[in-house]
Amino acid sequence: MSTTELHHLSVAELAAQLKNKHVSAVEAAQHFLARAQAHQNLGAFVAIDEATTLAQARAADALIASGQGGRLAGVPIAHKDIFVTQDFPTTAASKMLAGYQSPFDATVVRKLGVTEGGAGMVTLGKLNCDEFAMGGANENSAIAPVGFDSAQPVRNPWNPERVPGGSSGGSAAAVAARLAPAVTGTDTGGSIRQPASFCGITGIKPTYGRASRYGMIAFASSLDQAGPMGRSAEDCALLLSEMCGPDLDRDSTSLDVPAEDFTAKLNDSIEGLRIGVPAEFFGEGLADDVRAAVDAALKEYEKLGAKLVPISLPRTELSVPVYYILAPAEASSNLSRFDGVKFGHRAQHFTDLNDMYKQTRAEGFGDEVKRRIMIGAYVLSEGYYDAYYLQAQKIRRMIADDFQAAFKDCDVIAGAAAPTTAWAIGGKADPVSNYLADVFTLPASLAGLPGLSLPAGFGNGGLPVGLQLIGNYFAESQLLNAAHRFQQATDFHLQRPAGF
Repeated sequence: MSTTELHHLSVAELAAQLKNKHVSAVEAAQHFLARAQAHQNLGAFVAIDEATTLAQARAADALIASGQGGRLAGVPIAHKDIFVTQDFPTTAASKMLAGYQSPFDATVVRKLGVTEGGAGMVTLGKLNCDEFAMGGANENSAIAPVGFDSAQPVRNPWNPERVPGGSSGGSAAAVAARLAPAVTGTDTGGSIRQPASFCGITGIKPTYGRASRYGMIAFASSLDQAGPMGRSAEDCALLLSEMCGPDLDRDSTSLDVPAEDFTAKLNDSIEGLRIGVPAEFFGEGLADDVRAAVDAALKEYEKLGAKLVPISLPRTELSVPVYYILAPAEASSNLSRFDGVKFGHRAQHFTDLNDMYKQTRAEGFGDEVKRRIMIGAYVLSEGYYDAYYLQAQKIRRMIADDFQAAFKDCDVIAGAAAPTTAWAIGGKADPVSNYLADVFTLPASLAGLPGLSLPAGFGNGGLPVGLQLIGNYFAESQLLNAAHRFQQATDFHLQRPAGF
């Protein structure tokens, strides 16, 4: 086939073309590298190394030729710049790690790559994100994207004056603009699902512990989870099947749950599927255009044989204050390692060791990271731990209990992934307004549940709207099946921004 059409193919379609040798991994890599260079204005990539990518592509072609390549061998992928990689710099979009080169690959990168035992996918480069994954708009990156001399916000391909969502905004923008067929992201409080919604793609956060956190730069250790982002549920299922599995020797939070083929049940019937509709997800604050798209998507599910069940998640609003106590508390601990001593940025001018710490962290961290470190240090300090951190942990357990009560009446839970469509760049300068935009994604993160966002229509200005599906623990197959059946009946996931 003509290589000019490669970016229109899904992961499954491209994998078939590679397996049948209708196109080589080198040709596919060259095609997507050219697209990344042609659309640098989006600010999606922060690192590209053509020689490294083509070397991986040649290795993938050798695997395919020998018949040893897996079903994703040769398919290009790009990684969020929060996963450490041997062959590309890893910065977490922070000055603190500018130029850092890891001596090893993150487990997720290794599992997907051309290394021994990997899926054989070819890395195109590293993708922009909010600094240390802290943000909901991808406006907090401190690293200059490829083609720029200074840090830039990532732009939404549907409207370059709008944010792509965050923190995995570079990942979402790259898929939406067809710069990569699939990408990795991380989700701490919605950082896969919200950008997937804003950019009109599909993304899934698996059950906490399903995918290894080894080599994923930590923000909030009890919340951070890796997941795939692609155009469709089928694409995400293919990637997630390779990403998951126990990593007990390297990651203390990894679950001892075997890897699973998440594509196996994609075509199962959803006749009789009970979809819980929480009243709290449809109250004040949900934009009219988002509500209309979500309502239409739920009606489509009814046509497919699913049943809508009214449910309640009474502590939904409490998820915002709980998360913004617990996540900064963990961040303040995790980021204490960045002190200028062993690796990363070190201030040039200081008077003593204590001053070196202060100057290094003042120069290396951006405003949002500093804000969260200070909040975290405050809620963990003597006299405030019991009043804030301990109370937040108790409410976190109650939020998880609310979900378990709801799942007695339903199989999956549905609602909007975000209360609005993508806002204008710079449109939410107040940090609290950014935090409130996470209200629908935070509950599942606090409970450690799997959550998925899939394209469900368009709002005002032709901006994408995402439908969020939340499942019980280890129900990824059920979520992906429900999303896949919806995508077989609709074409929202096939729509692409003009010019891409």
